Amino acid sequence: EVQLVESGGGLVQAGGSLRLSCTGSGFTFDDYTIAWFRQAPGKEREEVSCISSSDSSTYYADSVKGRFTISSDNAKNTVYLQMNSLKPEDTAMYYCAIASTSNRGQGTQVTVSS
Repeated sequence: EVQLVESGGGLVQAGGSLRLSCTGSGFTFDDYTIAWFRQAPGKEREEVSCISSSDSSTYYADSVKGRFTISSDNAKNTVYLQMNSLKPEDTAMYYCAIASTSNRGQGTQVTVSS
């Protein structure tokens, strides 16, 4: 069974940092691209970043470029999202997913106070 479990969310002040983790099981981690999405109430889902586990190529949304860094540890089947210089508009439920599939985790809440 494919599983993705996120952790690391929380409440932080504007300008602060958080590191999210996404640990996968039930699939060969190296074969897939893992993406981080976020969705705030009343807003559309946004793909924040993704990383190819095979060649470590990455993508960042313009809204997070320069502030967020995605990385992967294939030995641990884990993808990280380091989020720096957080802004109130980063507040959302963040979840990871295997790109181009319906497999996603339950999400972790990130709240940034002003």
